[in-house]
Amino acid sequence: MKRAYIYLHIAVLLAGFTGIFGKLIDLNQIVLVFYRTLIASGMLGVILLFLNRKHSYKFKDILRIAVTGMVITLHWIFFYGSIKHSNVSIGVVCFCLTGFFTSVLSPLFKKNKFDKYELLLSLLVLLGIVLIFSFDTTYRYGILLGVIGAFLASLFTLLNEQLIDKYDIWDINFYQILTAAIFSGIMALIYKTIDPNLVVIPTKIDWINLVIFAFFCTVLMYAFMLMAQREVSAFTVNLSFNLEPIYSIIIAMILFHENKVLHPTFYIGCGLIVLSISIQMWRLARMRKKNMVLSSKL
Repeated sequence: MKRAYIYLHIAVLLAGFTGIFGKLIDLNQIVLVFYRTLIASGMLGVILLFLNRKHSYKFKDILRIAVTGMVITLHWIFFYGSIKHSNVSIGVVCFCLTGFFTSVLSPLFKKNKFDKYELLLSLLVLLGIVLIFSFDTTYRYGILLGVIGAFLASLFTLLNEQLIDKYDIWDINFYQILTAAIFSGIMALIYKTIDPNLVVIPTKIDWINLVIFAFFCTVLMYAFMLMAQREVSAFTVNLSFNLEPIYSIIIAMILFHENKVLHPTFYIGCGLIVLSISIQMWRLARMRKKNMVLSSKL
């Protein structure tokens, strides 16, 4: 379990840079997702060949994995759309609603009762986000895109949780990202017919950023996240990923000076989000300690 939490927080740390690259790379969000996943799927393909991992799957199994790949594609498009129509801080804080959506959707997927503690902690995150944005209506469109992206991220995590016990982690990652490359590529072609002025060829600096982005923030990040999900719940994964905005915001303040355009209530809202994460981590540690005591008595 300890190793799973280490994997999870490495994934969170890498995820903290995704919003930064979304701002640095000067491409439309759909084109950005296409190049990110195209490069990442190529890297994963090479890794799988090098490791000589051979697993045969039926078409229905690949299709099932591909569906989750389409969901994460849409999440990325809305997430980067949120950043490009507002800023990094706004986009990543909206992502914190993932925990709230998970606490609502998880019982529907697993057909069990609502966890009142998870729901209360998620509402604390929701309160923080409402507090942040109730005083700032400048980026309403970006906020809307971010909220939709958070819902899709929650849906992806719950769907993914059903896959990791049945299929190989690297295979899941490869097929999902390959699907994302194909799906986003088709969407980019459609968008190009609507808007002929759409830029589809990255600049030299964008190519460099895309390669770094694809390897560290896609291949490695999702590998660590999938390994962590073998032992921790979807809610814990999503709640831990609420730390992603903190990392992103700090970096964005340094690189883009976003602190100059943020309302003071933004920091109060972030404080509530951190409080929610801290309580959940304390609760999990207490439950684990209690289970260890019970096990020693048996």
